[in-house]
Amino acid sequence: MSRLNRIGGHVAAGNRLWPALFFLLAFLAVWEAGVRVFAIKPYLLPAPSQVIITLGDMLPLLANHSKSTILAAVSGLAAAVAVALVLAVLMDLHPWVRQGLYPLLVVSQTVPIISIAPLFIIWFGYGILPKVVVVALVCFFPVVVSLVEGMQSADGDMVNLLRVMGYSRWQVIRVVRFPAALPSFFAGLKIAGTYSVMGAVIGEWLGAVSGLGVFMTRATHAYQLDRVFAAIFIIVLVSLLIYTLIELLARLVMPWYYNERRNN
Repeated sequence: MSRLNRIGGHVAAGNRLWPALFFLLAFLAVWEAGVRVFAIKPYLLPAPSQVIITLGDMLPLLANHSKSTILAAVSGLAAAVAVALVLAVLMDLHPWVRQGLYPLLVVSQTVPIISIAPLFIIWFGYGILPKVVVVALVCFFPVVVSLVEGMQSADGDMVNLLRVMGYSRWQVIRVVRFPAALPSFFAGLKIAGTYSVMGAVIGEWLGAVSGLGVFMTRATHAYQLDRVFAAIFIIVLVSLLIYTLIELLARLVMPWYYNERRNN
């Protein structure tokens, strides 16, 4: 029976992808036709066919630049998760820490990251460190908020029962609060994962020696928009890859959650 449910789930997921694929192909067809019918210059808007040709020609160079972007994105995401875990536990253990830090975290999101990113270039140079810091700042908020809110949503009766049984606050977090926060945590992590590549590219725009952001900046200055769109395609691909890996990790860590969703 479970095997039939899995097959049914895969079929349903495939059926959900068809409409998106149809609209994507329709959009590309309209784009291609519009460029050809109105004879739009390539330096204004290249046709999708030209972007595909450029992507094939520039693939080795794009792959080389992608290494720097992926390294910055993954490193910054990992740093954001590590700091978010520590702060979320501290805020759950000590309510006064939550009352003091949570409003500051919200206020911090009103500051445009692109306005303070140049400071990191001045402080840390043109290496990978400023890009990692930018990515960590971009990814930190959705992860820590999802963790804190997820821990707060744990079953109150279970928490009180464990306290009566003599469990410490840390044990309550480990046994009840953190497992209850896992669905929210992975939801925030998916958002942060897609943001991570964007943050790395923003950091590279402001100053770097390699990366997809550097590639796009050089192509833009040369009015080679086909190369810009080729880089955008790689960025989207990498973002989807990170999202998919996080989804697979979530299914491995909490299979019970996906089983309940499938049964419902």
